[in-house]
Amino acid sequence: MQTLTINTSRREEFQDITSAVKQIVQNSGITSGICLVYVPHTTAGITINENADPSVKSDLLLALRKSVPDSLPYTHAEGNSPAHLKASLMGSSVKIIVEEGHLVLGTWQGIFFCEFDGARTRRFHVQCLA
Repeated sequence: MQTLTINTSRREEFQDITSAVKQIVQNSGITSGICLVYVPHTTAGITINENADPSVKSDLLLALRKSVPDSLPYTHAEGNSPAHLKASLMGSSVKIIVEEGHLVLGTWQGIFFCEFDGARTRRFHVQCLA
């Protein structure tokens, strides 16, 4: 397992981590199997989506803000209930097939770390399973 650190700079943002994950897969020597990417935070998530057009990230964040408004009468004492909800909606892990030593991603797909309670220093774990 490899653990990487990521620094987020905004309260909510998506950071493309595809290159870092690809590098780990390449360095692992795995030729066929699964790559698991896991985020151990309750106010951050992970997703796979289009990485060609940056407006997709903006649209996803807009839809999440509309779906999970800040203005509800949340009772969580830390005041970051919307971040917890958004992280739950995105999920804490993704699995990607590895074949011939490469991630099997669609032409436009990328792997995104989803920050919902930043700016922070965060971690994510990558495990390659043959």
